[in-house]
Amino acid sequence: MAKKKKSNPNNKTVAENRKARHNYAVEDTLECGMMLEGSEVKAMRAGGVSIAESYATIEDGELWLINSHVPKYEQAKTFQHAERRKRKLLVSKKQLGDLWKNIGRERMTLVPLKIYFNDKGRAKLLLGIAKGKQKQDKRADDKKRDWQRQQSRILRDRG
Repeated sequence: MAKKKKSNPNNKTVAENRKARHNYAVEDTLECGMMLEGSEVKAMRAGGVSIAESYATIEDGELWLINSHVPKYEQAKTFQHAERRKRKLLVSKKQLGDLWKNIGRERMTLVPLKIYFNDKGRAKLLLGIAKGKQKQDKRADDKKRDWQRQQSRILRDRG
C-alpha cells in the first residue's frame, strides 16, 4: 500500500505572478531564500502580497527583489516594515555567477514567479530567467492555447 503524503500547512503559495508567463518566455527557474523582517513574515502568512510589478536585479554582487508589495501587519505596532522596500534574495555565489551570465545575454531578465513557504516554513521565491515576448509571440501562444482547448472539447464530445 502506498504511503500517503502528509499535507503540511506551511507549504502554501503566498503570491503568484500570473502575467509573467504571458509576457515572458521562462527558460529556467531558481529557488532562492528571502531576508525578511518578522512583521513581513506574519503579513505574508495573512495574505495580500503582490509581485505583479516586481523584478529582481544584481547590485554590488548581491541579488535584490525590487518593488514587491507586502502589506503592513496591523498587530505589529512598533516594529513595522516598509511595504515596498528592497528585499535581499539569498543564493550561493555559484548561482549568482550563473544568473549574472544569463542576464548578460540579449533581452534576458529575472522575473519573480511565485512566493511560497516550503515544508520547513521558510519563505522562498521562485525566480525565472526569462526573455521578453513580443506581440507576435503572444499571439502564437494564444492560438496554440485555443487549439488545445478545442482539441480537448472534440475528444470529450466523441468519447
